Order: sequence, then C-alpha cells, then structure tokens
Amino acid sequence: MTEIIQREETAVVAASESVSFIQMIERASRDPNVDIDKMERLMAMHERMINRNAEVSFNAALAAMQNELPELTERGTIKNKAGAVQSKYVLWEDLNQTIKPILTKHGFALTFRTGNEGPNIVVTGILSHVAGHSVQSTMHVPLDVSGSKNNVQGLGSSTSYGKRYVASALLNLTSRGEDNDGAGGGGMADEAIADWESAINGCASIDEWEKTWANLSAATTKARDVQAHEHLRAVAAAKRKTLLATKQEVL
Repeated sequence: MTEIIQREETAVVAASESVSFIQMIERASRDPNVDIDKMERLMAMHERMINRNAEVSFNAALAAMQNELPELTERGTIKNKAGAVQSKYVLWEDLNQTIKPILTKHGFALTFRTGNEGPNIVVTGILSHVAGHSVQSTMHVPLDVSGSKNNVQGLGSSTSYGKRYVASALLNLTSRGEDNDGAGGGGMADEAIADWESAINGCASIDEWEKTWANLSAATTKARDVQAHEHLRAVAAAKRKTLLATKQEVL
C-alpha cells in the first residue's frame, strides 16, 4: 500500500510541475518581448522535464515490481543421445505467462525486435512504461543447429533463447538451477565427452594435464554444458591426484 501511495504522489508531483511549466509557456507566448529563441529554449526545457519525470516514474514502478517477480521454474530439458536429461532451462512460454500480468499491473509492456547480423539472430527487448520512459537490451544469438533442427526450427529456438535472456536481463529474473540451454551449443556430444576423458587419462605429466584441462574447460564453456563440465572435472581431479602421487614417489 505504501508503495502505491508513493507512486501516486510521484505522479501527482510530476503532473503538477508539467502543468505549471505549460502555464508559464502560455504566458510567455502572449508576451511580445519573448522571441522565438526564448520560446524554443522553454520548449526544450519542458521536454527535458517530461523525460526526467518519465524516468523517475519508470524507476519507481520497476522498484515496486521487483518484489512481485517470482523465481521461475525450469521445465525445459536438454537430453543426450541416451535420453538422459543433461540440463534444464526456463521455457519462454512459461516466462511470458508469469511476467505478463505483473508487467501490466505496474504499467509496463515488454516488446521485441528481431533481425539478422551476419550468421547471428539479433534479439532486442524494449521495456516501456506508461509514463513514457523505456530501456532496451540486445543479444546476438547464433542459429541453433543442434540435434536435427532445420533452419526454421533453429530460428525459432534461437529467437526464444534470445527473448528469455533479454527479458531476464531487463527484469533481473532468476530461475531454479542453471539455465544451460545455449543456442548453438545444445550440450556436449557423448563422443566429445568420451574423447576428453581419454585425453585427460592419457596425460603423462602435470604440465600436459594443465594444458588439457585448460582446453577442456574452454570446450565445455563454449558448449554451455554444465553437467559435462562437472563430470569431466571429477575425472580430471582424479587423474591429477594420480599424477601428483606418482611425481611424489619419483622424488
């Protein structure tokens, strides 16, 4: 209730300032001593005041809305070839259905523009408020060619991915667990995981292990596959322990 009263008071003050300024402009327009340059400066000042008040209203409404935005549940899944779930993520339809009534309640609207830049999909989200202020965020997403997706399916997947992350950035949304639905990554293939296991276990020295681990980490990060990273980290830790023990025996 207090937040609502504060927002209403802010709106009343802003409206009162605007009305007073308009009345001053009207009086100036009737004054023969006020030239065109002065009128233009007055109009520019009025425009800046409107923009400032719109931003103040936007920030107040956004702050009030934050407490109502819930933690999102991850129902989307990515599975490996064996059918086991590798990771989970928030579905765009779940996110949109959850935030839409809350946005409307506080006078916000979230819209998107999409386009192409080279091989990437460009997704721009615009968060607008009824007072007139807006902010935007843009994300470049590679075309999702994971699995057996055709170009149209890949475009839809990448666009949904971009919308989720842009909306999360604009509204500071959180979800249960790590979102690992990296467009274009689709998780690390089982064959690649097996190859990295062999590479780690084939290391004959700590130096070789460190170089392999650095390359492995880069690969799992690029694939955005948290589960594969944790699995291979355990394999690498066991191998490092063995190499250190062997080195100690030699010494």
